[in-house]
Amino acid sequence: MEIDTKALAKKYGTPLYMYDFDYIENRYTTLKDAFAGKKSIINYAVKANSNLSVIAHLAKLGAGADCVSIGEVRRALDAGIDKYKIIFSGVGKRDDEIREALQKDILMLNLESEAEMKRVELVALELGKEARISIRVNPNIDPQTHPYISTGLHENKFGVEIDMAKRMYIYANKSEYLNPVGIHFHIGSQLTKLSPIREAAMIVADLVRSLKAIKIDIKFFDVGGGIGVVYDDEVTISATDYTQVIFEATKGLDLTLLCEPGRYMVANAGAFFTKVLYEKNNGGKRFVIVDGGMNDLIRPSLYNAYHKIEAVGVEGEKTPADVVGPVCESGDFFGKNVPLPPLEHNDIIVVHSAGAYGFTMASNYNTRAKPAEVALQNGKDRLIRKRETYEDQVRLELEYLEK
Repeated sequence: MEIDTKALAKKYGTPLYMYDFDYIENRYTTLKDAFAGKKSIINYAVKANSNLSVIAHLAKLGAGADCVSIGEVRRALDAGIDKYKIIFSGVGKRDDEIREALQKDILMLNLESEAEMKRVELVALELGKEARISIRVNPNIDPQTHPYISTGLHENKFGVEIDMAKRMYIYANKSEYLNPVGIHFHIGSQLTKLSPIREAAMIVADLVRSLKAIKIDIKFFDVGGGIGVVYDDEVTISATDYTQVIFEATKGLDLTLLCEPGRYMVANAGAFFTKVLYEKNNGGKRFVIVDGGMNDLIRPSLYNAYHKIEAVGVEGEKTPADVVGPVCESGDFFGKNVPLPPLEHNDIIVVHSAGAYGFTMASNYNTRAKPAEVALQNGKDRLIRKRETYEDQVRLELEYLEK
């Protein structure tokens, strides 16, 4: 889609997040088509971008939701996701969250430990309800990705080992209040190689076969998310290659296949617009200071993540510059040694591939207001979250202020 960046920045102000809804639809359709001929649900990972309009757009396409808090479950339901397409995952669910999820009758709770299973059983007993569950299996496969987004190794906090999973399934199958309907694995995010996915799927599918052999009827096979996207020059996995290794692993099994794409759906649908305040040189080091900060987009600071950065409509010889924000931290940067032309006050800079883990990780650090969010669809733009105000930030504190 052709985007008039300057016009959008002028209309909505900066810093600003923009999401291309047509791109999101194309990504969903591509992945859903790759599962053609198989029973499947595409459970969008809400944590990647939890704007209600983004979730609602995917709900209309038929998506489910992968949620990691009761707040995300509520968002999914408010946005129109069918309750029987919602999974509640995460390593630390409180009793009140478990209770609400069971009362809302979502598809299943994804369990990460034996202790959690016992808590779910107790809550289900109190409610007099059966809890549909899946268990997150840790196949101990190296995902070959960034260590902070690796989740499938013994050293990670997620999931349980194969032997423990089997014991948990046997226990749950005998319980009056637990119904083990699914199995789950997720080895990491930003995966760019098929072999770890294939190996993990094979291991978990073999566990399903052994469970079915002892009359534990697993119905849902959840392969998690993690399909990598292009930020720089990554070679990524095609949707059809991805689904083929899953089909291969589950051959002969009657299962509904689930996957949990987040970044895959929205990362490259989004861009972050920020305005140049001024340039600064320190001993020959060039800085471009902008009005957006690490509180708006923390990935470069947190992960040293790369985002392509461009100046809009500015010509001239490009020289290296650090693009930095106003937050009072040395880690407040979007890119270092970025080739940029000479820039002036009010020039617009675009930080690309910012649709995933951008706004959802934003904060009010330095009492900075969170930016607005805008959707582009069918050539039209619309506001989907207004810019936060100071009053929004202090609303929950003012009544307790002693004067």
